[in-house]
Amino acid sequence: MTEAELKKFPKHVFGQAFTTLKCEGSAYLPWLQKRVKESGGLILTRRIEDLWELHPSFDIVVNCSGLGSRQLAGDSEIFPVRGQVLKVQAPWVKHFIRDGSGLTYVYPGASNVTLGGCRQKGEWNLSPDAEMSRDILSRCCALEPSLQGAWDLREKVGLRPFRADVRLQTELLARDGRRLPVVHHYGHGSGGFSVHWGTALEAARLLSECVQARRTPAPTSKL
Repeated sequence: MTEAELKKFPKHVFGQAFTTLKCEGSAYLPWLQKRVKESGGLILTRRIEDLWELHPSFDIVVNCSGLGSRQLAGDSEIFPVRGQVLKVQAPWVKHFIRDGSGLTYVYPGASNVTLGGCRQKGEWNLSPDAEMSRDILSRCCALEPSLQGAWDLREKVGLRPFRADVRLQTELLARDGRRLPVVHHYGHGSGGFSVHWGTALEAARLLSECVQARRTPAPTSKL
């Protein structure tokens, strides 16, 4: 839908379409972690510099390292797109609002309202930019003037792991006669919340193929 078409819809109608999307990473990610543990998964925290460090402790690796794949997978196609948002208290805001480009948005959550944003390609700086914060607040107030009364403003900065295409494929690493199957699953950029469940199912399918390949005996010559 174009920006011109969006303008034909009353703001309250556009907002209503988004009132059920209250999924927040601060609550969702711990819930996913809980599901992993309840399914028998073991969560380890460890720093690695090379995927080979996981061999022979693990038979198959699923690489979801995002920007870390520049080093771990030697992938120069993935790059950061810096994002900065404001977290504010504005409990009267109930609907999701954004402009046609999606660059300026107002997303109410369970405990605060998120105001955004920016897309700065190739920028690694994680420090908040005060001028950017003022610009975000100004743009969001233009969409929703009542935000001028918001309080408890907090700045948040993150790096989106962008790639021309999500990398969702299997790679067989080989070194000194050893083999390590790797399922790559990264590069979602800002679309992780939108498509992650579907791509995770595909990654699980690729993982199952790797497991089956390990269980299938290699054919032997009958010469």
